[in-house]
Amino acid sequence: MGILYALVGRGSVVLAEFSSTTTNASAIARQILEKIPGNNDTHVSYSQDRYIFHVKRTDGLTVLCMADDTAGRRLPFAFLEDIHQKFVRTYGRAVHSAQPYGMNDEFSRVLNQQMEYYSSDPNADRINRLKGEMSQVRNVMIENIDKVLDRGDRLELLVDKTANMQGNTFRFRKQARRFRSTVWWRNVKLTVALIVILLVIVYVVLAFVCHGPALPSCF
Repeated sequence: MGILYALVGRGSVVLAEFSSTTTNASAIARQILEKIPGNNDTHVSYSQDRYIFHVKRTDGLTVLCMADDTAGRRLPFAFLEDIHQKFVRTYGRAVHSAQPYGMNDEFSRVLNQQMEYYSSDPNADRINRLKGEMSQVRNVMIENIDKVLDRGDRLELLVDKTANMQGNTFRFRKQARRFRSTVWWRNVKLTVALIVILLVIVYVVLAFVCHGPALPSCF
């Protein structure tokens, strides 16, 4: 299923978020934002059930995502680094004074696009393998979410079981589009080849008719 939820925030203020499925990850993410200790830059991961919340805080800006535990660490943190760069490049110093959800209308679409890319496109992991793992990620330990949230206050994570079906549907549609594109190009090439063959045949027939010994020349 890959990455199912993503958020960008400043302190405990949510500036933009997106969820690809029905889940209460947003409420849990807010709890994490409020409970993360200190204001220093950090990379940390918290597990709950079979899902992991990955958090990257840099210069006061926090990017967070929830991913299936099969996604590992490299891909989610590469996603967070990508989102952080895009957000800062887009909004600059405005991130320090923006109102809650001030960038949500525009940037939630970016979150959606990048979540689909990092969850479904094999090139995403291939590119990050070529770049090498970020040194910070190598040392990130995945801790239980009880480390940051009191057990009594912690919400139970609810994820729509159709999330996996939705992910498979997205991959099927992508494969179907790729197949249709391949078939279309194959038909184009076949049509061009038939036209070329037909032109050659017409040329040979005309040459024979026009230059035959028993007929007057066409030229």
